[in-house]
Amino acid sequence: MKVTVIGGGVAGIQTAIALKELGLTPIIIEKNDHLGGKLCGWHKLFPTMTPAEQVLTPLLERVKALGIEVMLSTEVTSIDSDGVQTSQGRIESAATVICSGFDLFDATLKEEYGYGIYDNVITSADLERMMNNGKVALADGTQPHRIAFLHCVGSRDEKVQQRHCSKVCCVTGVKQAIEMRRWFPKSEIYNFYMDIRMFGAGYEEMYRSAQQEHGIQFIRGRISEAAPVLNGKVQIKAEDTLIGRPLKMTVDLLVLLIGMTAGQSNKCWTRCAGITQSDSMFLKPKNMFAGNVCSDAPNIFYAGTVTAPKTIGESLNEANAAAMRVAQYLGRL
Repeated sequence: MKVTVIGGGVAGIQTAIALKELGLTPIIIEKNDHLGGKLCGWHKLFPTMTPAEQVLTPLLERVKALGIEVMLSTEVTSIDSDGVQTSQGRIESAATVICSGFDLFDATLKEEYGYGIYDNVITSADLERMMNNGKVALADGTQPHRIAFLHCVGSRDEKVQQRHCSKVCCVTGVKQAIEMRRWFPKSEIYNFYMDIRMFGAGYEEMYRSAQQEHGIQFIRGRISEAAPVLNGKVQIKAEDTLIGRPLKMTVDLLVLLIGMTAGQSNKCWTRCAGITQSDSMFLKPKNMFAGNVCSDAPNIFYAGTVTAPKTIGESLNEANAAAMRVAQYLGRL
């Protein structure tokens, strides 16, 4: 039986692999010209500092070895009870698994930080690309000596209608700060945060290591604004809420830790009966406990960050769970 898998990120890839191993016939439909999703843009993964390619490459090799059909540069325009309509035509299927993932918050919406306006204000995603390219530098090509990371840009912020926690921003900021220490051993590195949420295995240890072994400084307080000064530097204003005093600092590089937002495609999926969005605009599972990979439509399932911010490990586990649910629905278990 054919099962359509919408999205070729890690959740979609693992869902297809699990479906194939259960004797079903998955087809991955990916709007980009390659598989891998957001993972393709990451350098190393928290908390183990594992290179992203060491996670992605085995998945891609497994897709090839199993002969799973993949449609690249193909966009799904609608879903119904009998299949999906794509930019390449209609595909009939017995079930559909939505693995279309998330979008990154658009940092230009926070104008007070000057992203896209000032040199040397970048996002966490920009920094990952720099590291992947083997060169982290300021706009003029020189090395940064003082680096500031700002947490929760586009998370827990009612001003931009993003009230949810993006879950992985805190640990990403810690990971990237440690990487910057290794790139620039003599630099000063600061993390500005509202509160640190280290919920996963190994996360608290990484946070402690950042402070005790790598000398990363953590300041509790949100940066209120950033402005350019001489020589391309950036002046930031904040308040240290632990001591209740305002703070002004000039840095060479300001990194905005942007959060996960609901994918723009989610609204499109809700045109199908049984698919709804939560208040955060992520897709709403049938049941948060016993049916977190199920929709209210019997043959449509979810996996990964389409329903909420998640880690890569959580997305892979949900992919396996979704495949099992599909197999149960189709009478293969």
